Amino acid sequence: MPPNAPGDLSRTIETLYRSESGRILATLVRLLGDLDLAEEAMHEAFAAALDKWPQAGIPDKPRPWLISTARFKAIDAMRRRARFDGAQADLALYVEAQIKEPRTKAPEEEEIEDDRLRLIFTCCHPTLPPEGQVALTLREVCGLTTEEIARAFLVTQATLAQRIVRAKAVIRDKAIHYQVPASQELSARLGAVLQVVYLVFNEGYSAETTGAELSRDAIRLGKLLLELLPEPEVMGLLGLMLLQESRRAARSSAEGELILLDQQDRLLWNRDQIAEGISLTETALRSRRFGAYTLQAAIAAVHAEASSAASTDWRQIMLLYDRLICIQPSPVVELNRAVAVAMCEGPEHGLHLIDGLLAREELANYHLAHSARADLCRRLGRLLEARASYEKALAQVGQEARQEPERRFLSRRLRELK
Repeated sequence: MPPNAPGDLSRTIETLYRSESGRILATLVRLLGDLDLAEEAMHEAFAAALDKWPQAGIPDKPRPWLISTARFKAIDAMRRRARFDGAQADLALYVEAQIKEPRTKAPEEEEIEDDRLRLIFTCCHPTLPPEGQVALTLREVCGLTTEEIARAFLVTQATLAQRIVRAKAVIRDKAIHYQVPASQELSARLGAVLQVVYLVFNEGYSAETTGAELSRDAIRLGKLLLELLPEPEVMGLLGLMLLQESRRAARSSAEGELILLDQQDRLLWNRDQIAEGISLTETALRSRRFGAYTLQAAIAAVHAEASSAASTDWRQIMLLYDRLICIQPSPVVELNRAVAVAMCEGPEHGLHLIDGLLAREELANYHLAHSARADLCRRLGRLLEARASYEKALAQVGQEARQEPERRFLSRRLRELK
């Protein structure tokens, strides 16, 4: 976005881009049938907003204005290309006809009304490599930056950018259609879609500004998926998101300071979301066909059912992590299990496990691993080690504004140790 735009308006449009670009792009892909063209047109529409809104004012409904502007920008682009490609001329005429005539829904489109869900399934097409499916969907559907997605995957930005470029090339070269797969293909395509929805939720859950909106979007997409495919693991994911979202109001103070789970005011937890999340989780567990999301939801349910941090059944949580590691082994899951072991068997046992994880270097640049180690050292009275680990964690926290609460929390812990 142009750096010389008026400050307040520029921030408003940036927030709008963050919260609405996923919807806008998905709708444009449906209207234009071309991902690259839709993305280009959307960016031109936001640039036009920066140019026109200072004089005309922000429209009452910004999203339709941006979509309409983007469609006309796309038509202009297609007309320019039509001089060299006759197919572009036909496409331009088709899009123009859509603008002039009210669009009617085809019966097959009534199953899923959210354009982003269609785009997610397209980006998660089995022809694409799995890592490209998720990265592309987060970038194009949710408008996350390459840096944010790279952090979620614990890979470099260059690696992540390469995945996106390759995935877009496959969609273009294979002429993959923008549509929901047939019912017999849905199960095979579900795993990557669930991963996308959960990563979107996590991004919103950790953000300060548009976070609540992103989390609500992920929960809404989860409910749409459940309507489309009522599988146990879809229930588990939706239950997990609801249980985690139920704690939002208690996660930070009025001043924006981070409050850890064991210090939260549980009266602020949303009991309706907890009840719905536990019900979904129990239904998924009864099926005996559940997976990793359902197990994570079961862990969240144990926390939700505890009346206080002291009464939490950490042994049950540890056993659930044992089961989770069997079906989804990962260093992050091992880290979470180590914390549960520390709560159940004592901080020395948890610290031994975390040191083993850090020695393998898989989590060497993961700030939460160093923060967890620092906390256990603090509890054991090993204050010099605690300070060193807090300093490592602080150095590895990203520079985005949304991670400011974590920086302040780690800085506060360091000051307390001094």
